[in-house]
Amino acid sequence: MFEKLFLLVKNNAEAAVINNPVIPEKHREAVLNDASSSIIEVLKNQVESGKLKDLVKYFQFTGSYNNPLITSVVNKFANKLNNYYNIGPKEAQETANLLIPPVMQELIEQSKGAENKEFALSAMLSKLNGNVADMGVHINQLKIA
Repeated sequence: MFEKLFLLVKNNAEAAVINNPVIPEKHREAVLNDASSSIIEVLKNQVESGKLKDLVKYFQFTGSYNNPLITSVVNKFANKLNNYYNIGPKEAQETANLLIPPVMQELIEQSKGAENKEFALSAMLSKLNGNVADMGVHINQLKIA
């Protein structure tokens, strides 16, 4: 799943990272890794902090670009750009806003597709949970609630 997420980020990164003059070519691969890890960290934090219901709602109802979850990922990624790559706060925020929302939207769409089992919500949440529990049962209960 994590490799597929990296490819999803990479496929959406042309304008935000690849052709962005504020990101040196030597850092582009690392920046893409940081974008992926920002998404994983925020999703994992949602699971660990007991916000599973909010996470399930997010994946059920697409088109929510003003969602706090997206804002959290954008801010986490922008902070990494600023702190690790010395990209100014304004440019870092612009880069994160250009990359993260389309990736998150595509992640939602792929989580609903029958052909991509790795991005199925239950599989994704189980991986984020360290495969400690089958999250499918919890997700089904939350969808009913």
